[in-house]
Formats: sequence, C-alpha cells, structure tokens
Amino acid sequence: MSGVVSADELRLITWGGYAPDDVVAQFEKETGIDVQITLSNNEDMISKLRATGGAGFDLAQPSQDRIIGIQRQFNIYQPIDYSRIHTDQLQPSMVKATQEATELDGQYFGVPSVWGTSGLIVHRSVADTVKDYTDLCHPAVAGKVSYRLKRPTLMGFAFAMGMDPFAAYNNREEYQSIMAKVEDKLIDCKDNVKTYWTGGDQLLSLLRTGEVTAAMAWDAGGWKLSAENPEIGFVAPASGALGWIDTFAIPRRSENEDAAYQWINFVMQPEIAARITNASGNFTASRAADEFVTADLRDAYRASFDEQAINNIKWYPPVPPGLETMEGQVLDRVQAAN
Repeated sequence: MSGVVSADELRLITWGGYAPDDVVAQFEKETGIDVQITLSNNEDMISKLRATGGAGFDLAQPSQDRIIGIQRQFNIYQPIDYSRIHTDQLQPSMVKATQEATELDGQYFGVPSVWGTSGLIVHRSVADTVKDYTDLCHPAVAGKVSYRLKRPTLMGFAFAMGMDPFAAYNNREEYQSIMAKVEDKLIDCKDNVKTYWTGGDQLLSLLRTGEVTAAMAWDAGGWKLSAENPEIGFVAPASGALGWIDTFAIPRRSENEDAAYQWINFVMQPEIAARITNASGNFTASRAADEFVTADLRDAYRASFDEQAINNIKWYPPVPPGLETMEGQVLDRVQAAN
C-alpha cells in the first residue's frame, strides 16, 4: 500500500453488500472523495489492523462484540466523536446498545451500522404454539424442529427460561448454573429435534419441504422463505430476538477521519441505507429506512418486528475469556446425550 494517501480518498474495510456500487458512486459524485473498498470479515479486519497498529484504512466495520477486547489488547481504534455523528438518523436502542458494547474508559469506539437477529422461523400451522425458543420442545412440533448446537441456542433458551445469561457474563458461578439448566432442557428436548442444522442452505431446504415446521435461525433466512411461501415467516421470540450489530469504527491511524464521518452520515440517510438493505438482505440502524426497501423485504420485516420487538432485542455483548470453552463443553454433552 502506498505511503501517500490523498485527502480525497476513503479506504474502507467492510463486509460484502455493505457498500453497493451505486451508493459508492453517489457518495463519490457528491463529495469528490474516492472510495477504495476492501471486502473482509471480523477475523481478517482484526489481523490487518493489528499488523499495522491501526493504519492502512480510514474506516472499518467490525461487529460490536469484537471491538473492546481487541482495543484493550492492541489499541487499533480511536474513540468516536459522537458530536460528528447525525444520531437523529439512527435507532436510539441500537445507539445505546453499541455505546454500551464499545465503551472503554468513558469513550465509545463504535457507531451502529447493519444489524440482524436470530429468532424463530415458523410455519403458520404451528405459529400459535411456537412463540418462544423453548416452545421448540412442545409436543405439537415433535420430530419437526431444528436448531444449531451453537452458542445462540444456549442464549435463546436461557432467556426463554427466564434467565439473563448476558447479565451473568462476569459471574462464572452464576453463568455455570444457567448453562447447567439450559443443558438439561436441551437434553430433554432432543426427541423433538429432526436434526441439528449446520448450514443455512440445509435448514432452508428442511423448511421448504415441510420436514421441519419450526426452527431457530436468522431473520434474513426467514424473510427469504417468506417471499417464496407466505405460510412461513420469521418470528421475534417473546423473550426477545438475539441481535448482532456490525459497526463503524475508525482505525487509530486513519489518515482521513473527515471522509470517514462523511461516509457514516451519508450511508445512514434512510433512502441510502435502504439500498444497503436491498443489497445485503440485512437492515441498518437508520431510522425509517424500512419505508424505502423493496416491498417484499419491508413487509416481511414489519411482520416480524414492531417497535416493541425491536426494543426487546437482546444485543450480544462482548464475550469474556473462557466462556466459550464452557459453552462448548455443554454443547458437546447435549450432542452426546441419549
């Protein structure tokens, strides 16, 4: 990478679909800033910024639960100046969740960008029965259920059982106790499970054929099925969908912070943000952007999420060291149980 960066250049490291060509072209035309895009994922973003001490890019888009641990260890980001963010364009609950997840020493290191959730994909024939994660264990859906043996399932079941696993993250003993109860529940529920799905295509196929009528999965998959068959839909569970947020974060040695802030404010305008949703299939933190997305996606989204369901989303906080090992052991025991 050349050592000379034009003041009129924005080097963005982001996910596929988050910077559509037409959005980039409009930004370049309106600002005169040339946008250079590197497509990436969390692991790759972190390794590139670690290798340079936070140089080489002006704006990055890590997930909110992957910022603070990395920042403590490697100091690769700079604090966000929220006075430069047009927060009136953003969903307040997502700003709050992102600030809480990316706060370090009284400063915030992320701005919410694109989000999604895990919840329930349900066939209309069982929609009156399956309203929360633990309803996947109901006799009415025996043998027609699927979910993954991964941590979102542990979290969802814990919340549906009236516990708050996120609040127990820093209390190892309490967390162990929550996981033990969830483990027992998942073992009791095994007879209901047709199969533990491992890939999105496999799950969509099971739901399309009717072999599975209720599953725990991502909203975008549910909306895709809903467009094909209105009898299937994504439901935000009664205890709350589990939410992830990809953020905007400014690398510590960004050479064009002005352009970074301009990009953030530009793409979070409702009509622009809607084009990102149309390209990626995921919604953004932009308020009122759902008015401008394609009709199919908008209607499916609104059927899944009213204001109350949005405010009830349980956003993933950063995971303390050691918890994933404990969760892995729980999942292994569930898998092995007869």
